[in-house]
Amino acid sequence: MLILAYILAHGLTAMLITPLQARIIPDITAFASLVYLPHGVRVLATWLLGRVAFVPLCIGAFLSEVIFTPAETSSAMDAVILVSIAVGAASAIAAFEMFRLFGKNLYAGQTFQVHWKWLLLVGILASVINSVGQSIVFSGTFLPGFSFAVLSTYAIGDLVGLIITTLALMLVFRGMRGTSNRR
Repeated sequence: MLILAYILAHGLTAMLITPLQARIIPDITAFASLVYLPHGVRVLATWLLGRVAFVPLCIGAFLSEVIFTPAETSSAMDAVILVSIAVGAASAIAAFEMFRLFGKNLYAGQTFQVHWKWLLLVGILASVINSVGQSIVFSGTFLPGFSFAVLSTYAIGDLVGLIITTLALMLVFRGMRGTSNRR
């Protein structure tokens, strides 16, 4: 299910958001999206599954590359793409582990009570980790003058994607509670 959620989020980003963004900032679009929905999937999956989320996130990202990235742009088997996939999948895990290291274990517990503000803070840290990591991974690919723009686009896209995914999940949870209360 997680793999399918990642592929769906990536597909929405690739098929709807990226073409619109390409009209506005074409030089950056090849590297990052201003609304990257899979980041929300990464954070929420890691919150629920912990470190175990790494493998299905990598599989979902790899399959998304195969399905949605044109062959002339890149190949999912390119080393830089594989490292990028690993960095993305590890970013949320690293953020949750950093919070845990400082005494705040924010992984989902037995009650699955959601602390949205903390989840968003973890997502912000994961976005920073991912942004820096992706900028390093792709540093030899884009022009030096675009480094800050690409880093900023990764950070903004991850954060906006997380917020949209989190809001969607909140609405789903609210709808589920409403349905169960009517019974």
